[in-house]
Amino acid sequence: MSETKRPEVASLSFEDALAELEQIVRGLESGQQKLEDAISAYERGAALRKHCEAKLAEAEARVAAIVERADGTLGMRPLE
Repeated sequence: MSETKRPEVASLSFEDALAELEQIVRGLESGQQKLEDAISAYERGAALRKHCEAKLAEAEARVAAIVERADGTLGMRPLE
């Protein structure tokens, strides 16, 4: 990987984190990186994966909080 400054994982949107993770996977699969660069990429990829999982869990909780009322309108139930 290059020495360019990358944004903090926590500041990335789900889509940006996933795109970067896919790029890292392609780089690792190519086998063209130096060992130290591959280890750094793997570490970054692990952090990106964890971030994506958290973002998905958050989205699932928000979707699960949407409930249909008896009259057919949609409402929100409190998130735990």
